[in-house]
Amino acid sequence: MPGGRLTHQDRRRIAGWLAEGLGYAEIARRLGRPTSTVSREVARNGTSGDYLPDRAQQSAARRARRGRPAQAAQPPDDGRPGSSEVARDFTEHFAALLAVNGLPRMVARVFVRLLTTDSGSLTAADLVRRLRVSPASVSKAIRYLEAMDLVGREPDPGGRRQRYVIDDGTWMRAWQTDTGAHATVAEAARRGVEIFGAGTPAGERLDQMGQFFTWLSDEMRGSDLTDHLVRDALTVLAALVHAARPLTAADLAGALDLPPRRTTDALDLLEQRPNIADPLVLRRAGSGAYTVTTRPDRLSPAQREALHVRDP
Repeated sequence: MPGGRLTHQDRRRIAGWLAEGLGYAEIARRLGRPTSTVSREVARNGTSGDYLPDRAQQSAARRARRGRPAQAAQPPDDGRPGSSEVARDFTEHFAALLAVNGLPRMVARVFVRLLTTDSGSLTAADLVRRLRVSPASVSKAIRYLEAMDLVGREPDPGGRRQRYVIDDGTWMRAWQTDTGAHATVAEAARRGVEIFGAGTPAGERLDQMGQFFTWLSDEMRGSDLTDHLVRDALTVLAALVHAARPLTAADLAGALDLPPRRTTDALDLLEQRPNIADPLVLRRAGSGAYTVTTRPDRLSPAQREALHVRDP
């Protein structure tokens, strides 16, 4: 019944709903239980990252035979004096929230455990003991978090082990990593436009994708451009339009009387942030020369055809 101990059937339902991808809150609603009951149940019995209902039922039966409540079978989550039921509920709820929003469950549990320690750091052995999971599960979760720049490493004082740490620079590094990922996607999309052709359906979709991720990267990075760099970019763009022929970076630097470095920086900016050149697009040929064309999505095929100049 609601509020009582979970039954074997309850645990089988939890396993089935987890396999379907349901979050802890929805599972709790279907069972008529608090979300904390479900999150603690999965955390306590998901030692390999998977929740096994039969094993969970056996563990519950052993605890009942010993005459101890299920909660008493777990030590304080973080090993600190004064850890409370409220704190334990928070860590499980927070990890469940992160899991619902995309983090693997084990990764979320490791991250929240590091986040809520006084020192912000723990060894692998600490995490294994406090989360009651296997060393392999911790190692996999740490690799995932390191790839996102959410966790760093530092030597453990007085020992040969390493400590995993969340420091003051974590959030900026994670932000920069995410921003860089968006810029990389935008660049890949632009290469796709060159491969498939700007006028093809695939090329137009890739172009729109590249523009979106460029905008997203710019928004996340903020306005870090100096006025002179934008002016140089627009000057280079105007020169290419006026010349109406391919020009190399050296050609542009000589004609515009700009230092070579400023010219290449301007060209790089136009490639990395094509919205600056809108409605034009900078194109680079295999020879290293640059040209300017109109963005393919600004005019439909019918509009381009209507504007095409025909011989009388």
